[in-house]
Amino acid sequence: MPDPILQLTDVKTHFPIHEGFLVKRQTGTVKAVDGVNLTLARGEVLGLVGESGCGKSTLARTILQLVPTTGGTIVLEGKNLTAGSSAEILDARRNLQMVFQDPYASLNPRMTVYAMLAEPLLVHKVCPSAEVPARVAELMTLVGLAPRFMQKYPHEFSGGQRQRIAIARALALQPRVIIADEPVSALDVSIQAQILNLLASLVKKMGLSLIFIAHDLSVVKHISDRIAVMYLGKIVELGSAVEVIERPRHPYTRALISAIPTPNPDVERARQRIVLAGDPPSPVNPPSGCTFHPRCAYAQEKCKTSVPPLVKIDDGREVACVRIGEI
Repeated sequence: MPDPILQLTDVKTHFPIHEGFLVKRQTGTVKAVDGVNLTLARGEVLGLVGESGCGKSTLARTILQLVPTTGGTIVLEGKNLTAGSSAEILDARRNLQMVFQDPYASLNPRMTVYAMLAEPLLVHKVCPSAEVPARVAELMTLVGLAPRFMQKYPHEFSGGQRQRIAIARALALQPRVIIADEPVSALDVSIQAQILNLLASLVKKMGLSLIFIAHDLSVVKHISDRIAVMYLGKIVELGSAVEVIERPRHPYTRALISAIPTPNPDVERARQRIVLAGDPPSPVNPPSGCTFHPRCAYAQEKCKTSVPPLVKIDDGREVACVRIGEI
């Protein structure tokens, strides 16, 4: 990909497990993110999907350096965030913002909408103080809220309205990249569509690059240009949204796609679900070889010992499976 705006190279985020009261010792490591390679183009929407606990949210927080990286590099517009100082990371966050899953938890209940939207403008000195009220009103209008509500508190809004406020706050600094961490999962279906359409229109209008995290593949297909499928801290398939949804190649992606319900009852009754055996392994003690092999219907002995790299296949997408040519 020529000149990506964001590039992740072998990114790892591990959390040590300690035991003991007076003398603590490390007894294990949670490998939440374990060697992720991703690129994000300018103006692209990249969908990131996977089961709960696969490391999607941790990866998002790692990109923003809200949690430190254990290894690898994160480069935003040529600046290495993993090697940057606190001041450099703060400066980089003008171009890298996040919309969290639960707007009621991410918005300060003691601050008015005006105070929350004005704060980043004042901290980063985006505009003179006298222009802040007009800028806040402009942000509220941009996300479909009336400026007359700017003196209200978060609890006075509905869930969809709170998420619009969270999006407005993320847009306050006019960033180049936004990470949306399951921004519609807590909303009603009709409100989900409104938020998705809002994000899609903002991407086009402002030229944003967006990483859209979700576990609902039908939602991700609606908004994404490419889709990355994550399993136990690793990317197992990456390709265009249409190719990944309509012709999945990795066994795990096939299982996820088969779980999408079909609105036609006749088709729904006739189709076959791929039900994975067991639960996802623990990131504290992941399986050897391919981490998906204990649940894979195509697993062989070599899958237990060989760690599959993410490699390009004939149709241009990237898949991590040692048996990709056989299944």
